[in-house]
Amino acid sequence: MAGTHRISRNDCDQNGFISSIYASKRSNVPQFVERSAILGAIPGFKKLQGSKNDDWIDRMSHVYTVVVLIIFAVVVSTSQFVGNPIHCWHPAEFKGWYEKYAEYYCWISNTYFVSFSETLPVDIGERQDREITYYQWVPLILAFQAFLFKFPNVVWKLLHPNCGLNLNKIVTMADKTQLSSPTGRQEIIENMAAHLDKWLDTERNYSWNRYTAMRERVSRICCIICSKRSGTFLSGLFLFVKILYVANVIGQFFLLNAFMATDYNVYGFEVIKGLQTNTPWKESPRFPRVTFCDFEIRQLQNIQRFTIQCVLPINLFNEKIFICLWFWFFLIAALSVWNLISWCFTIIMKRNRVAYVKKYLKITDQLQNGFDRKLCHRFADNYLREDGVFVLRVITRNSTDLVTTDLVSAMWRNFQDKQSKRMPESDGTLRPNEMPPMTPSNDEKLPLPVD
Repeated sequence: MAGTHRISRNDCDQNGFISSIYASKRSNVPQFVERSAILGAIPGFKKLQGSKNDDWIDRMSHVYTVVVLIIFAVVVSTSQFVGNPIHCWHPAEFKGWYEKYAEYYCWISNTYFVSFSETLPVDIGERQDREITYYQWVPLILAFQAFLFKFPNVVWKLLHPNCGLNLNKIVTMADKTQLSSPTGRQEIIENMAAHLDKWLDTERNYSWNRYTAMRERVSRICCIICSKRSGTFLSGLFLFVKILYVANVIGQFFLLNAFMATDYNVYGFEVIKGLQTNTPWKESPRFPRVTFCDFEIRQLQNIQRFTIQCVLPINLFNEKIFICLWFWFFLIAALSVWNLISWCFTIIMKRNRVAYVKKYLKITDQLQNGFDRKLCHRFADNYLREDGVFVLRVITRNSTDLVTTDLVSAMWRNFQDKQSKRMPESDGTLRPNEMPPMTPSNDEKLPLPVD
């Protein structure tokens, strides 16, 4: 009949083949999604870095050191649980499970070190004093050290949002301007300047009394006393976190001294001295490879005591790991102390605040005369204050000076607009002869600084 089409066997086979292909593709989709979900759950290194709202020396502690410690912990754990971490020389009568029992016992209990040039102590108490108590717990102590290095950053992340500003988004927006078009870049800069302007206006003292005046004076003298209304919360908290970084890395040496019951804080100097004098690399008493183990076996009513000699291959890894960690901790300690001193000088010295802002205003030729230079003091000390300048410093350290220059210029224009609105009979521009006498008003009690 016209208009009808008879389906042949070949068409059926072809359609069945095509449908089977689609069915197989649909069946593979969940597997692909599952695999991508599993791979997506593994954090990349950029996620481990966290937010860039600090400087690179802080990231040396809470990112790179944490990664190094975790890698070492995994290596030591693998050598403990995958291979045999201890091998012992057994008496001839030990067979099969007797040997396994002796090695397991010596591993979970503590072995002790006696040099071959010394005689084996007869006193049991003296042997117990020589026991090595750390090698079973090396993976846990490395993981605990990683947590301690991350802890100051956790404190910073938890407390710094209380200032009223999302510093992470500000730094991210500043970083995005480097890849934007000129129009989009200028729009982002203006938005950042407007947002910072609102934040600075919000976190000001809205009432004046003796308590707020005294707090204002104290916070200006000592910025460690954090106060949002006085503009010293972020800077004071940042210095406190810097002190935590220094205390942590110095405390690591004392922690390892207590953990290994040795003078670990001079371990690196001994290694350097040995390299300078070309001393052959010998077995260290801190990480002995050949130790002794005592254990008792009850046979009916008789208790028999055995002393066997054991070798600890794991100490071959521990020795190299803790040598590397000593030099790494020493480097981090030196950088952290220098960084703390540098930030203390930068934040505590009031003149650095004005000099920092003036540097970027001079780049765009914003300071035309003496009046502009005096207004720059008011801009840095009374408008931005310490927290505002600190935000600019963080943006500079995580982006470029070009971004900071444009941002300071935009904030300078906003500040000039506010000042011009306070001028009587103003035509929108600021002139030196239109400057009113600096008498404190209700909302501004601070005098004009002398240039």
